[in-house]
Amino acid sequence: MFSGELQKHGIKIRLQEQPFQILAMLLDRPGEVVAREDLRKKLWPSDTFVDFDVGLNSAIVRLRTALCDSADSPRFVETLPRRGYRFIAPVHNGGPAAAQTSVVSNSTLAARRPLSILWISITAFAVTVGLLLGFNVLDVRNRLLGKPVVPAIHSIAVLPLENLSGDPAQDFFADGMTDALITDLAQIATLRVISRTSVMLYKGTRKPLPQIAADLRVDAVVEGTVTRSENRVRITAQLIEAGTDRHLWARTYERDLTNILALQDDVARGIATEIEAKLTPQEQARLAKARPVNPAAYEAYVKGRLVWNRRSVEEATKALQYFQQAVAIDPNYAAAYSGVSDSYETLALYGGPKPETWQKAKAAASRALELDDTLAEAHRSLAKVQLWYDWNLAASERENQRALALNPGDAESYQVYGTFLYVTGRSDEAIAMDKRAQELDPLSPVIAVNVAMGYFSARQYDQAIKACQKALELDPAFIQAHRWIGLAYEAQGKFPETIAEFKLTVELSPGNKAYLGNLARVYARAGKRTDARRILAQLKEQSRTHYVAPTQIALIYAALGEKDQAFAWMEKGYAEHNNHLLLLSFAPWFDPLRSDPRFPEFLRRVELAVKQAENPANKVSK
Repeated sequence: MFSGELQKHGIKIRLQEQPFQILAMLLDRPGEVVAREDLRKKLWPSDTFVDFDVGLNSAIVRLRTALCDSADSPRFVETLPRRGYRFIAPVHNGGPAAAQTSVVSNSTLAARRPLSILWISITAFAVTVGLLLGFNVLDVRNRLLGKPVVPAIHSIAVLPLENLSGDPAQDFFADGMTDALITDLAQIATLRVISRTSVMLYKGTRKPLPQIAADLRVDAVVEGTVTRSENRVRITAQLIEAGTDRHLWARTYERDLTNILALQDDVARGIATEIEAKLTPQEQARLAKARPVNPAAYEAYVKGRLVWNRRSVEEATKALQYFQQAVAIDPNYAAAYSGVSDSYETLALYGGPKPETWQKAKAAASRALELDDTLAEAHRSLAKVQLWYDWNLAASERENQRALALNPGDAESYQVYGTFLYVTGRSDEAIAMDKRAQELDPLSPVIAVNVAMGYFSARQYDQAIKACQKALELDPAFIQAHRWIGLAYEAQGKFPETIAEFKLTVELSPGNKAYLGNLARVYARAGKRTDARRILAQLKEQSRTHYVAPTQIALIYAALGEKDQAFAWMEKGYAEHNNHLLLLSFAPWFDPLRSDPRFPEFLRRVELAVKQAENPANKVSK
């Protein structure tokens, strides 16, 4: 029978009720894992309203304090992340022999004799030393015992931080903090950091950490929680060795919401220090620089990024509203201007390349860089506008390279640069760049398709199909994967297979004019001219009121053998700087026009426009 007291060498150690109950449960099953759920049922019945994770973590900290134990180097209570806790010291009737700490019975207490003052002093000294060592006060433990050896860590995954605010509506805030921590850590050139697309697949999962680490091929995993209360934010992060599930480090950070960017940088620096990542002076400066931000502006920005990541016209429209709200609240918020640019760019690419839309995208990216020239995402935003709208390839490449220099671990920057290399026909470099992106974001179907685009530009169509099949393993309904498989089949002359894939894209996105154009083109090439003309008439009618890419209609006419009409629509595409024309020199869908004597001259004009774009004084009219 337990007395409800903890004693060390006969001295009663004060221990609150919940930590004591946890200790009793652990001692009842020494060496075994006591699940977090079992502790919850025992300590917090189902009708009790409490933040369980916060309560349990607090109780464990109080227990370790009483035992002079450490989470980093446990002698008594070992943490098994996501699972529970285990009492690891030897246990006998007198308690753990290593420290002679015991839970004593009433009969034993009656038999104890008072200790001498000297013995009490010695014990108090021992407890003090234990506390100093256990909590590493003033670095005492490290100086006396040496710093614990941390295994070599070259790659890391930040799992989605848990929202402990008690409000499900704040999930977006925890996701935004996860994104920010990934972005900060990705700036460290010596560290491979898995991108958000891959880690977000593990949100809410109970998959064992070693298995997650194996899936993502990383040395360590960061997991943690976010608690937001009014204008205060607390992040608790812990670093776990992937192969052994061993807890290496844990720390809690707390700041006002106005200093949220500094809080994110603090966590990133703490992790980098613990794994001894080599930070260059420039990386140190970037992580140390974080200006205050208006909480409402930050919240709007986070919502905008999470929505924009879905990459559709509808979501880009919503994201733009959030970013514009952030800018209205804080006109000096550089990252929000980058978000505005990205939203306009998505709307221009997929909703119709209106010149005013592109101009707004460029103005927003330029404003972001005026406010913060070290913001990698702003350089990336400007690079996309310079490629697709300005046709200024040299400037776009410079901005891509600058973005990667500022954030060498950002998968999206590698992907954007890979797209640039694909467009400019540098297929080998495009493949290498996209494979680097895939290392950083292995579970992203978007990046898998980007790899396929590199193979496609090299006319390695079987490899392109394999890359797309990898994307479909990740997302069977991913439209772009079906589209590029269809394009590869078309280039190989496999028209029945092409038609099947293009029909899928139309079914998955009804009314999408680009996918209808692809289907009409391959109908024409396969001899199904009636079907091709039916869709062609439909697209021409729609072009009266909605945007339809002129090059889509031109390519249908080319496949039908009506080259005069094809070149007439190509001219319309040239007048608006249609992005398809950047692929004119190598894309196989232009092959039916290459034998026409008008094609070399048209190609020359496009190439001249690209060269002139590098000199604004000689820039051709759009």
